[in-house]
Amino acid sequence: MKREQKREQTLQLLLDTTKRLIEEKGCVKTTFGDIMERSGLSKGAIFHYVNGKDELLSLVLQSSMEETDRRFFEAIDEGNPSFQGPMDEIAADLHGLTEPGSVANRIFRYLLGRSEEPGVKEILGDFYNRTVRISADWIKEGQKHSVIPASVDADRTAELFVLLSMGMRMRSGVVDEPRHLTAEDVANFMRRTLQPESDSQGGGAR
Repeated sequence: MKREQKREQTLQLLLDTTKRLIEEKGCVKTTFGDIMERSGLSKGAIFHYVNGKDELLSLVLQSSMEETDRRFFEAIDEGNPSFQGPMDEIAADLHGLTEPGSVANRIFRYLLGRSEEPGVKEILGDFYNRTVRISADWIKEGQKHSVIPASVDADRTAELFVLLSMGMRMRSGVVDEPRHLTAEDVANFMRRTLQPESDSQGGGAR
């Protein structure tokens, strides 16, 4: 147990250190040497967790999705399940996708620009597939609690939402502010897609 706890603490130190360095220097200028110096870990120690800088960046990117996943399930009230609470957590995350300086957005754009390099395409593919799977799990959880209709195709809808979210991440590095499609617009589109009957009847989400 102590060994596993130490491993988790060391990995969290690596993630936190990398996040701070990217906030300060950006992805390009942050080096493996910077991470070693700031974290106090040797190259060998870091290599117990990742094979290099790109894999470490991918873990930071994944951690942002895992945090949203954690908040989503914490928002589920098993005694009185509703659509609104978990959806609010997703909507809050959407606003972060529009921020140019977001660490996760900066990592995504950095890796996307290098997607033809060996290994980077696989890292992005793993992130994409994992994000689609988690998003589908959210929809299926709503269907299990009868707050999302069974008629909604969870897998196809999840992939549509992921395409939208990744487009927002990419846009954050192209324009300073969205002109027409805001995070709230996307959140409302998701609500209408997931609860079409409530929308057609003019009712609110449960």
